[in-house]
Amino acid sequence: MASTGGPPSATPAAAHPEDRVGLGRLGTGAGVGLAGGILGVVLPIVFLWLASHNPGGFFSYDTTFVDTIGFFVLAGAILLLVSLFMYRRGFAALRKTDGRFAVASILCIIGSIGFLLLLVAAAVLVGTSSSLIACLHESPSHALSCVKSGQPFGAYTALIGFWLGWLGGLGIVVGLVMAGGRYHNGAVTGGAALYALLLVVLIGPFLNVLVAIPGVDYVLLVAPVFIVLAPGLVLGGTRRSLAAAASP
Repeated sequence: MASTGGPPSATPAAAHPEDRVGLGRLGTGAGVGLAGGILGVVLPIVFLWLASHNPGGFFSYDTTFVDTIGFFVLAGAILLLVSLFMYRRGFAALRKTDGRFAVASILCIIGSIGFLLLLVAAAVLVGTSSSLIACLHESPSHALSCVKSGQPFGAYTALIGFWLGWLGGLGIVVGLVMAGGRYHNGAVTGGAALYALLLVVLIGPFLNVLVAIPGVDYVLLVAPVFIVLAPGLVLGGTRRSLAAAASP
């Protein structure tokens, strides 16, 4: 019979088939999320930084450059949506042995809606890049504000999508904290902590679209570190727990 609460399992290995299924899905979600974070966040930030500090050749604010960033964001958003879906399925499987995972699963469903809206916003960016180029030349570090001034629909769609996606990220944090405690897995718990820091870091740039926040551009540069390390830790941690469960 599935548990609806109570303390975490005393065994670090996955004791039930649902545990192993859930851990496998969490690992898949982490791996896909790592790829999506690199495509949708790390590369666009690196490209914008290079175009701002070392312009020339491809790294200049023209239509090709902005379109390329838009395609990266679009591809990354698709992968992050798949990642969130796999995390939700993982928490749904673990919910069969611990009902507290239901909260994380519900938040991930909300986050999925947000990522769908981000896909719409990324598609708008790809289709209307020329209107953003002049703004990027004037203030390249305020890319989100440029989107707001050039394409308000895309900007506000991205804002709504971001906050719903942020709730999905909160669901990932909640679920991973419980999973890390259940299986006594420090890597999964550490990944949850880095995801939480990433959520805090990402608040600033999106608030900056509405209200100017001094120094927010430098805070954004920290995001790629968390978006790579967080799923990396979760991926490694889930593999160790699955290996422990498979050992005699």
